[in-house]
Amino acid sequence: MKLNILGCHSATPRTNTNPTSQVLEIKNHMFLIDCGEGTQVQLRRNKIKFSRIKHIFISHLHGDHYFGLIGLVNTFSLLSRETELHIYGPKGLKEVIMLQMKLSKGWTKYPLIFHELTSKHSELIFEDDKVEVHTIPLNHRIYTNGFLFIEKPNDRKLDINAVVEANIDKAYYNKLKQGFDVKNEDGILIDHKKVTWEANPVKSYAFCSDTVYDESIIPLIKNVTVLYHESTFLEKNEALCKETKHSTAKHAATIAKKAEVDTLILGHFSTRYNGYKGFKTEAKAVFNNVLLAKDGISFEF
Repeated sequence: MKLNILGCHSATPRTNTNPTSQVLEIKNHMFLIDCGEGTQVQLRRNKIKFSRIKHIFISHLHGDHYFGLIGLVNTFSLLSRETELHIYGPKGLKEVIMLQMKLSKGWTKYPLIFHELTSKHSELIFEDDKVEVHTIPLNHRIYTNGFLFIEKPNDRKLDINAVVEANIDKAYYNKLKQGFDVKNEDGILIDHKKVTWEANPVKSYAFCSDTVYDESIIPLIKNVTVLYHESTFLEKNEALCKETKHSTAKHAATIAKKAEVDTLILGHFSTRYNGYKGFKTEAKAVFNNVLLAKDGISFEF
């Protein structure tokens, strides 16, 4: 699982800071999460292939999270895209994008499929044989969702020497990896655990931006591998959280600790601060395993 941070700042873009956007690589999928201004430039800068993006998840309709979407949709057309593109986001997103295309007569030549979200409860919005994606309802100034990406259970790994020694036909290798006992060439039932190793642990990623401190999300993100949680402010500006419905680094760390996640990534930093060491310092006072997002950085788990 690899997370590419394209932008991790709040409010307006600047020459050295980009608004929220990231690409999650998981089980051969490449999911784009939020699409602030400049996202397609960041995709190119980070050498991420446009053609591999087939699903885009938009958390809410504040500009720093989706103003780059119409440009990206249009660029896909200019690149002669034919593969369908699925966009998941709040009700109203389709209307905005379709109006922009209508007025510019810039209709796509590829299938553009919107999945508009309205539920205030967590729901499954995407699933295949490798991954499932659930919404995480967040408490912000407008309707907002985070997203939870969960790998499907992995196959066990063959101990090829043990398999050969047990005289098992190759036709049964997949059954063994799926956890089934099989009969060998002599008709003897072979315990799959004796010829395979445990599968790699299932990984999960929770994206939570933007939100005020809200413990109601804890059951949804319990024990996730990685949590990205907004940390717009430092503690000295906590009073701003109530008005703007954002969080501090300490708030994010408290959620991470109570949800017992493995790793916390802080992001959505206010550009009022010079440097970000203070965010990590405040978070680590509560939760130890803290990473800082940074435009252009990638994390592998």
